[in-house]
Amino acid sequence: MKMRALMRALAMCAVAIGIATPAAAQTSYKRDVPDSLAKRAKVAEAAAAATAQARVPRGVIQGVELEKEKGRLIYSYDIKTAGKSGIDEVNVDAMTGKIIAFAHESPADEKKEAAEDAKAAKKVKKP
Repeated sequence: MKMRALMRALAMCAVAIGIATPAAAQTSYKRDVPDSLAKRAKVAEAAAAATAQARVPRGVIQGVELEKEKGRLIYSYDIKTAGKSGIDEVNVDAMTGKIIAFAHESPADEKKEAAEDAKAAKKVKKP
């Protein structure tokens, strides 16, 4: 537990002083961070990315979504690790910067989630 806290602190310090870490060096991934929610977040997306990256250090962030889920404002990161099927999803609380959930999603889980998201998007667009 102490090692995880130390790694998280080191990652945040590295981002703060501009040292290239995997999360800081990686600048191109899908972002769904609405301005209306970003204004309410106390933790910057870059700091949340460093925290998520520290949880899956060999992974590459594929995307992030800032969303309100179960009453909490969270950054949800999809992280892909080479040689491992599926993705790891890391949820970081946008108010505290702490990891609140971690799950591995198989390719089948990813496909199911994408279908559910598409279905939900269609319902929102209908008047």
